[in-house]
Amino acid sequence: MPAPLQSPAAADAVEVAVLRQLFREGKASLIQAFREARPTAGAASRLLKGLARHVDGTLQRLWEAAYLPKGAALIAVGGYGRGELFPYSDVDVLVLLPDDRSMQHDANAALKSGIEGFITACWDIGLEIGSSVRTIGECLEEAERDVTVQTALLESRFLCGAKPVFAQFRRVFAQRLDPKAFLRAKTLEMRQRHQKYEDTPYSLEPNCKESPGGLRDLQVVLWVARAAGLGKTWSELAAKGLVTPFEARQLQRNEGTLKLIRARLHMVAGRREDRLVFDLQTAVAESFGYQPTRVRRASEALMHRYYWAAKAVSQLNQILMLNIEEVINGTQDLPMRPIDDQFLDRAGMLEVAGDDLYERDRHAILRTFLVYQQTPGVKGLSARTLRALYNARELMDSEFRRDPVNRRTFLEILRQPLGQTHAFRLMNQTSVLGRYLWVFRRIVGRMQHDLFHVYTVDQHILMVLRNVRRFFIPEHAHEYPFCSQLAAQFESPYVLYIAALFHDVAKGRGGDHSELGAMEARRFCRDHGVPREDARLVEFLVQHHLTMSRIAQKEDLSDPQVIENFVRIVGSARYLTALYLLTVADIRGTSPKVWNAWKGKLLEDLYRITLRALGGARPNLDTEIEARKQEALQDLALHSQLPGTQDPLWKTLEVSYFARHEAGDIAWHARSLWRHVNTDRPVVKARPSPVGEGLQVLVYSPDRPDLFARICGYFDSAGFSILDAKIHTTRAGYALDTFQVVSPYAEHHHRDLVALVEAQLVRALEDTGPLPEPSRGRLSRRVKSFPVQPRVTLRPDERAQRWLLSVSASDRTGLLYSIARVLAKYHINLQLAKVTTLGERVEDTFLIDGPALQQSKTQLELESDLLDALA
Repeated sequence: MPAPLQSPAAADAVEVAVLRQLFREGKASLIQAFREARPTAGAASRLLKGLARHVDGTLQRLWEAAYLPKGAALIAVGGYGRGELFPYSDVDVLVLLPDDRSMQHDANAALKSGIEGFITACWDIGLEIGSSVRTIGECLEEAERDVTVQTALLESRFLCGAKPVFAQFRRVFAQRLDPKAFLRAKTLEMRQRHQKYEDTPYSLEPNCKESPGGLRDLQVVLWVARAAGLGKTWSELAAKGLVTPFEARQLQRNEGTLKLIRARLHMVAGRREDRLVFDLQTAVAESFGYQPTRVRRASEALMHRYYWAAKAVSQLNQILMLNIEEVINGTQDLPMRPIDDQFLDRAGMLEVAGDDLYERDRHAILRTFLVYQQTPGVKGLSARTLRALYNARELMDSEFRRDPVNRRTFLEILRQPLGQTHAFRLMNQTSVLGRYLWVFRRIVGRMQHDLFHVYTVDQHILMVLRNVRRFFIPEHAHEYPFCSQLAAQFESPYVLYIAALFHDVAKGRGGDHSELGAMEARRFCRDHGVPREDARLVEFLVQHHLTMSRIAQKEDLSDPQVIENFVRIVGSARYLTALYLLTVADIRGTSPKVWNAWKGKLLEDLYRITLRALGGARPNLDTEIEARKQEALQDLALHSQLPGTQDPLWKTLEVSYFARHEAGDIAWHARSLWRHVNTDRPVVKARPSPVGEGLQVLVYSPDRPDLFARICGYFDSAGFSILDAKIHTTRAGYALDTFQVVSPYAEHHHRDLVALVEAQLVRALEDTGPLPEPSRGRLSRRVKSFPVQPRVTLRPDERAQRWLLSVSASDRTGLLYSIARVLAKYHINLQLAKVTTLGERVEDTFLIDGPALQQSKTQLELESDLLDALA
């Protein structure tokens, strides 16, 4: 019997099924070939072009099968219009119709049905298309209203259908395109995009397409050049003299790197993903063949490569956009004001007197930044200067670095009364800083996946330099009044600038970066003729840049021995002041989340105590305590407290209580507790913290082993973070504990929170049931990707009377409560808690004692249980 005839619908279904299979197999084959190939820019280019051709063929077959009228055309637009397609990018197409009433989409039912069938078939075979249907006139109207549409149409490419319609569209579109308006719109759009993506190429999780230094920055250059008729490719721009042959090679190389990374990212993610998120960085790095080493993760090697490419793209984007802007706006011949025989002022931009200036006189390279600092009204470097610097990088060799003239110029830049922040940022952006300071070049683009720093090492260093510089600028005195006050009296600010430049310059080498950095700083000072006393201070600052924060945040500042040891380290008031200023600038330059007012207070307290000791006032505990008591009595009198009401409480307190608390806190405790000294119920009082951040909470209760754990458990469940805890047990057996806590809601609702804490915490402390299990809060993606190995250290203090427990781990909700539960289990007495959160890493220190600590076996069990709690 003859085979039954298939209906048109059945035939279409068979065709779609065959095309679906062919499309999937073809795409899978291309991706597999890319997966197995060496990770090179050439392999990425073959993949992108191959995928575009594969989609071209598939769309053409579907178009033919759709039986659309001859007057319609299928156009590739956007990225697909460039003839490149990433593995999981959208396929943007335009169904272009002539301006003919008989071909109007809405009026022609057959046309409408055919287009809908075509788009449905595309989705059926697995093509994720972004489609639009417009006449030529509608395209032009939409392009005038929306620069994004205008950009997509600029890159349009004919696929199939009526070619004359496409040719007519291209001709009319080119006539209507205004290069000046397009340049202005794309420049503003680029600025907005940069701000959205943190305005830096060095974001922790950069978007390799949209972030500054990403592929979009290169595309913007080609778009504005194409709109102005200057060329569509780097080679065409080179032929027009807009880029040099060297720049064209650099553009192609770095564009290839970014395309390769983005293609590998799509392949690893198995979806459209343009962000190098923590979860994927390691897998993408391994797809490149990177392996972890003793001092660097595989992901850090990948990110280092990405940041170098992104930095180069940022440089070239800036040069070319300024250059094209001059051509389009016709400002190449604007009058210029001579500054000297080497530089000119071109409408507020520093211009070199000749393109070959740096080749003729290499000393002019560093002089560029000195002249920039010294010339009022100059706000940046012109495209010509940026280009000359970019092309002069090979001139900055070892001989250039050893040149005495260049060394004097570099030191002069540091010693200028203003402009260091901008000058050094420009030097880094133009690669001059890394070429001149070879040791700095090694940390450009080096990522620190330590859950603490949120910048690459070079950006962190420049941020610290900026912070130090702001201490010396009167307009910024309101930010850190005490630092500005100290800076105003500090001679030779350049010493601090050098220390800022070198404090982390040895990161990533292995070993102690403070010691290695001090060696580099000493060598720099010797080579640059820095006076001996200043050189010694620079070396000291680099070597000890972590010391002051460690002591302030981890040790007991009421212990005279701690202060004596620190006094021996700093030795003089000048060294102390310099270290304090650098420490504040350093902590502020790690992450916006790391600094808080409480840390600022701890550092300032340590500074003031040490300064008194350096002035010859040896720590006299009795005198200090008596002064605090007198000050507290004055405070009580101001609050109309009757004389003697403090005595019942003060008689139960040890000397250590008065040594650890300031007069204001002592008075507050006395006012709050004078009626409750012998109470059987817990007393909780709270107030906005005098430091200006969060709440200060007082807990007075009959002591018991699980008290600290219950307090931590309440704060954990209520969403508070504990910054500091001062624990004291009275002679009468009462716990008198003071906590500094913060909450996301404390700033605007502190009155409500005070009443809430005072009521709820009392109820939590009256609970006599078993301690509840700690909540297992969600870990951030960053902590999951870069976990901190938990560490527990238990050692006796210098007098062997108490023990110092140090804990380091990734931060998470309920962590402190988990530690407190273990301490309660072993009946450990807690005397002091220093809770330090560094980004998403915690480093907590506890001063403890208890019978369990006298036995080695129990110590090991305690440490093991703490590690289990931290894991």
